[in-house]
Amino acid sequence: MDGVIVDTEPVHRYAYFQHFDELDILITEDMYTSFTGNSTRNVFQRIKDLFELDHDVEDLIQRKRNIFNDAFDTKEDLQLLDGVEKLIKDLHQNGIQLILASSASKVTIDRVFRRFGLHQYFTHIVSGEDFPKSKPHPAIFEHAASLSVAPKDECLVIEDSTNGVRAAKAAGLFCIGYDSHHSKAQDLSEADKIISDFEEVNFQTITKL
Repeated sequence: MDGVIVDTEPVHRYAYFQHFDELDILITEDMYTSFTGNSTRNVFQRIKDLFELDHDVEDLIQRKRNIFNDAFDTKEDLQLLDGVEKLIKDLHQNGIQLILASSASKVTIDRVFRRFGLHQYFTHIVSGEDFPKSKPHPAIFEHAASLSVAPKDECLVIEDSTNGVRAAKAAGLFCIGYDSHHSKAQDLSEADKIISDFEEVNFQTITKL
């Protein structure tokens, strides 16, 4: 979802770094970039271990979510990424099953989907909070593929992160890497196809892959 359907990354970044300041810990840009594709729980478990924090992981998660929710509700310029709504509607109208597999929490996914009216297009929503290991571990995509009416070799993943692409390939799935200005720090080289604009893909082009 993040970086492919909607760009909530600036809101997440704000919430994380506000929380890091409260905890009085220094997170470098390289370390923060390495968190991409990880669930909030796994991020804070790593931080707790690294900085030997006394805080409970659940408390850390909740505080970050509270900061995020406050910022989300006041960020009026939050929009779907260019071309993605057209692609979603095109695939849905042509009978392609859409499943969301995101590292985001169910609460965050629901907030985004309700705000932009996306529930009607997706048959299933899979959240990373249901899996003990985050991307690049393939569990989330393996589960999403199991929910598909299509065989695994006809499933396709669209990802914008290094960890996401690696997870898709580890799950044995065809992967399109979305190289946008939001993902310039990410390595998408393992993807089967790389695009920089959603205008490059539609029902016709995808069925020929």
